[in-house]
Amino acid sequence: MSSFRFAAVGDNCIDRLGAPIGRSLVGGNALNVAVQIARLGHDSFYFGAVGRDAEGERTRAELEANRVAVEHLRVGQRNTAWTDIKVLPSGERLIAAEDFGACAGYTPDEAELAVLGRMDHVHIGWLDDGGALRRRLSRAGVSVSQDISVNADLANIGVQGLSIAFCSTDRPRDASEAMAADLLSRGAGCAVVMRGADGSMALTARERAETGIRPVEVVDTTGAGDSFIAGYLHAWLAGKPLLLCLESGRDHAAVACRHLGGFSQAGMPH
Repeated sequence: MSSFRFAAVGDNCIDRLGAPIGRSLVGGNALNVAVQIARLGHDSFYFGAVGRDAEGERTRAELEANRVAVEHLRVGQRNTAWTDIKVLPSGERLIAAEDFGACAGYTPDEAELAVLGRMDHVHIGWLDDGGALRRRLSRAGVSVSQDISVNADLANIGVQGLSIAFCSTDRPRDASEAMAADLLSRGAGCAVVMRGADGSMALTARERAETGIRPVEVVDTTGAGDSFIAGYLHAWLAGKPLLLCLESGRDHAAVACRHLGGFSQAGMPH
């Protein structure tokens, strides 16, 4: 499979997993996708912001260790973003608190927009720009995806012009069909719904597919959706049919569930 030039734009954070794990890891939707895409052999670029602190340096180091280009990683005056994650006895993860730090208000400048315009694909994570980057890139004919589930503010999660709109739900299977159809009606070229234990489905105007999960012994579900997105994009940009794209996403998510965080990091097996 040939490689492509890929950029991920938006959030990074330090995921602080509570007891009984008690460990922090570099994460965030856009950053996790950038790392996973690089591990799949593509030229991966990360566009986002960190603080002038130890956690910002840690984030840069993890990106560089995974061969993600960091020349567009901006260092700001605010702290590096963090997320406190509560680990329930059932194994479920809940966000207990978060601080978007340097990610808040981040937006690529004109020179960076020119670079993004030359990418084969751009994925947007959490970004509080009111949809400006999505609209700018789609008008320029750039292939763009976004995970709309990581944004809570409706002002930031429009789908018009997206090549692929990703979202997550724990609602019944028939509800995911309605969600996908709604995303298409609002202007997404392809809608991908990640349904947790119920697998995933994808819908375009001409094609529909769904698949179940790949059962594994789960260590941590943090970042599994981001790994799914990277696996899906890896196959989609190679021109694979929807079913194979979903299966690629499924398989990469399964691998992510077998270790802590969205990707294995320093001191952890890759």
